[in-house]
Amino acid sequence: MRTVWKGTIGLGSSAIPVKAYAATEDHGTPLHQLHLTDGGRLRQKRVCEVDGAEIPPGEVGKGYTLPGGDVVVLTDEDLASLPLSSAHSIQVLGFVRLAQIDPVYFIKSYYLEPEVPATKPYVLLAEALRQADRVAVVKVTIRQRETLGTLRVRDQVIMLDTMHWPDEIRRPDFPFLHEDVDVRPPHLRAAANLIENLSRDFEPGLYTDSYSEALSALIEARIEGREVVQPTAETQDKGVEVLLEALQESAQDRADADAAVAKAKAASEKAKSARSAARKAASKPKSASKSRR
Repeated sequence: MRTVWKGTIGLGSSAIPVKAYAATEDHGTPLHQLHLTDGGRLRQKRVCEVDGAEIPPGEVGKGYTLPGGDVVVLTDEDLASLPLSSAHSIQVLGFVRLAQIDPVYFIKSYYLEPEVPATKPYVLLAEALRQADRVAVVKVTIRQRETLGTLRVRDQVIMLDTMHWPDEIRRPDFPFLHEDVDVRPPHLRAAANLIENLSRDFEPGLYTDSYSEALSALIEARIEGREVVQPTAETQDKGVEVLLEALQESAQDRADADAAVAKAKAASEKAKSARSAARKAASKPKSASKSRR
């Protein structure tokens, strides 16, 4: 794994040196834009909207546009000179329960590896977080951007989860929120019961990325010259009754699947008992012959 950040976890007067690695990755077949007539790949260019010239990387900066149209120009040197107390240190701001943080805040996860001399304080912090059942709320700067985050423990490793700032979370303002929607109690009870029947522990291995699989199959088919069958589009469900029917079908599928598993387990136990009985039967003549001696 490639190191994406290096610094310390600042906790009071102590500091634990760590290195950060991306904890997730995007899978699937990468696609790029191309020219349909000849297959040539299209590249993005930095073109100035004033003179139309392509700009080399060394002449690219950042700027802030004022309401009147004037631009305040900022160079990389200007941005690097800004004081960032969290530039090389993860600043711990406090501790909270993870359940108190809305998942909408989270952006990306990183594994934190301790430097060799800091292994013991690292493990101590991880175990303390685990026993306290808390996560640390922190500030950290990654790629010249200060961000909010949390430190939590997963499989004995401290993880940094970067977060949005509160003012970056948009408030929803959809028309239905201002309407008085009448939900009938029988429908609500039926939906709640079906959801309860479909509830289970979260097992990530049960879920697959069907789009990536289909995309890989499509590309493979084009390579091998096979015909590709386009699946029909799903019909959008509408109305309360349709929702309840869909939940009921899912519940029935779940029940059928559980019944199949139970049947398979019963058959396995029956076969196991039969083998055990066969072994006992095979051993009886030997015992009898020994007793006659």
